[in-house]
Amino acid sequence: MKPAAFAYHRPGSVAQALGLLAELDDAKILAGGQSLMAMMNYRYVTPEHLIDINRIASLSEITEDGGTLRIGAMVRQRDAQDSSLIRARAPLMIEALALIGHLQTRIRGTIGGSLAHLDPAAELPAVFSAHDATLHLASAKGERTVPIGEWSQGFMTPDLQPDELLVAISLPLWPAGHGYAFLEMARRHGYFALAGAAALVTLDGQGGISRAAIALTGVDMGPVRLGAAEAMLAGETPRAALIEAAAQCAEQVAGIDDIHAPRSYRWRLAVVYARRALELACARAGKTGPGHG
Repeated sequence: MKPAAFAYHRPGSVAQALGLLAELDDAKILAGGQSLMAMMNYRYVTPEHLIDINRIASLSEITEDGGTLRIGAMVRQRDAQDSSLIRARAPLMIEALALIGHLQTRIRGTIGGSLAHLDPAAELPAVFSAHDATLHLASAKGERTVPIGEWSQGFMTPDLQPDELLVAISLPLWPAGHGYAFLEMARRHGYFALAGAAALVTLDGQGGISRAAIALTGVDMGPVRLGAAEAMLAGETPRAALIEAAAQCAEQVAGIDDIHAPRSYRWRLAVVYARRALELACARAGKTGPGHG
């Protein structure tokens, strides 16, 4: 199929894009187009206006300032993979990016596009959830920020108004030497994950867990932080029984059923991958992990 007729706009600046969003009814933003164009071709969405923001260079910057990493919404996923700054300061994202689709997908797909589309199985929302990211939005009326924990308003529904543009994502960085891991279960590489887990861990001088963050993808309508698991781990020495008990907190998530897998199966996968991600993150933090199995 082909998309329904639409008017095409190609602004050269953020200000121009925001002016169009304020002026036009029924407009969609075109970033990487990996999801939007397919949905338009199948006529799941039929916008009257398409606003192409690919020419806005300021949305493709990656910077660090005062312990915070700021990633422009138009940064291509492949460029993020190749970023020495992201690799050094947020390696969890590098690990997750390698699991997104295929090379051709990542060459066009954008960081902001994944967050705005908010597919339940997307990897990046879970990464940003573990990092306690903040999303920066702009409109002709001004700017506002949204914590990642408040971003999902339901199935594929971010807290993004029709006249707003996602311009950047900022991440408070974890200290050098922290442990990290992103693991997921997909039927084959490049397919959407049935469940996955992102984990971050820091250890103190005695080998205890001083801080932990764990987020799930593919299990619910949006990324889910396992706060109970994080509280259970804090101040404890990593050991198999503790990590297993923390991973079991994944069964407390409401969960989703669909044609790909029932809720019960996603729960089981979430527990397994939360455990494995925590094990690997602890091992990478300099502590001999309890092992897989």
